[in-house]
Amino acid sequence: MADIKTWHDEHTESFGFGQRLADKVASGMGSWKFIIIQTFLVLVWMGLNFVGFVYHWDAYPFILLNLLFSTQAAYAAPIIMMAQNRQNERDRLQAMQDYKTNVEAKEEIEFLTTRLNAIEIEKLDKIIIMLEEIKADRAG
Repeated sequence: MADIKTWHDEHTESFGFGQRLADKVASGMGSWKFIIIQTFLVLVWMGLNFVGFVYHWDAYPFILLNLLFSTQAAYAAPIIMMAQNRQNERDRLQAMQDYKTNVEAKEEIEFLTTRLNAIEIEKLDKIIIMLEEIKADRAG
């Protein structure tokens, strides 16, 4: 059996390295795993800076940590937007495929309805002919 590709497979295969990377990063950053790991790292960062009596590389109010978050946000926002743009493109392609499928189904249903109507009419015509023959036999 031939390997049949769906519209989604073809669309996904058209992605370049950057697009696949952006999708993976956006997917990772939008997960509970990322939030939990980041929360843990922030707590460790703060804890080490509070406890470190001799060497505070980022003393309260944690300016360096704030800078790291700003940098992360500066990169995360466009990456997430790229992933959303591709999701919008996937949604448009899926809607177009759904529309084509619906049009084909509608045409098939109309054909079948027409064919069933023709069969029904043929049956009714045969019944009428049989009734007329019965009526003619009884009359004659």
